[in-house]
Amino acid sequence: MDTSWVWLWVPVTILASALQTGRNAIQKGLTEQLGTLGATQVRFVFGLPFAGVFLMLALWLTGSDLPGVNWPFLAFVLTGALAQIAATALMLAAMRLRDFVVVTVWTKTEPVQLALVGFLVLGDTLSLWAVIAISTATLGVVWMAYRPRVSSALDPTTNWRPIVLGLAAAGAFAVAAVGFRGAILELPQGNFLVRASWTLVCGLLIQAVLLALWLAWREPGVWQRCLNAWRISLWGGFLGAAASQGWFVGFALTSAANVRTLALVEVFFAQLLARKLFKGHTTFSEKVGMTLIVLGVGALLWVQA
Repeated sequence: MDTSWVWLWVPVTILASALQTGRNAIQKGLTEQLGTLGATQVRFVFGLPFAGVFLMLALWLTGSDLPGVNWPFLAFVLTGALAQIAATALMLAAMRLRDFVVVTVWTKTEPVQLALVGFLVLGDTLSLWAVIAISTATLGVVWMAYRPRVSSALDPTTNWRPIVLGLAAAGAFAVAAVGFRGAILELPQGNFLVRASWTLVCGLLIQAVLLALWLAWREPGVWQRCLNAWRISLWGGFLGAAASQGWFVGFALTSAANVRTLALVEVFFAQLLARKLFKGHTTFSEKVGMTLIVLGVGALLWVQA
């Protein structure tokens, strides 16, 4: 790979974070109408055609052929696809119990889990300073999520359940990221953009087929509701596919832990969106947490540079 493109993981990750915030907001709205699984499948079924367009553009821009497929590639893609389905469903289930920003924050404990999984599975090593940077940014996330409550906070149905769901979603997202990066690395040598785009199409195809079969068997009525909401579902699919394209390009260029740590800027986008759509506000604890995130992300970029 031409090392002159390595820096590209930074802007595409920031763009993917912004796009994913919009997709999460759309899926949160669709959850009430379609249920958790219905809103989850929007990301995959409606995102697949857009991913196909991105792949064709990548082939045209680079003049490349489709990469080959081998068994390790398929194993990694399948692992990533299944983990991402579980992660999205867990995240949306948590959003039904707590507000948009808090759930986004809990899912952003992913980088620490991801650094460990990436090291164990792919051998992605990180320097001591990179580990400190990731830990600092993640501490900022946890700090933001801590919100002392009055007596209603003692109600387990409004307290521990969304936390457990959010942390479980973060773990599943970490497994998915490692699976997809592993798939990209298993492809024969070729242009990073094509390998990332091809992996995205394969992953979305697996996810769309699996969810379509499940919904047809268990909840056939969801399909009609999805078709009735096709306009907003198309936007959800586009934003989801575009965000994933950014993640996968980042995975092709650097470790998944680096990509997902920089992706913590999504917390800032979620704050802005919450103010606009959900009438949220920023507390002192959230400001302290965001400062730690900025320090951690800035330190990571400095270490990588």
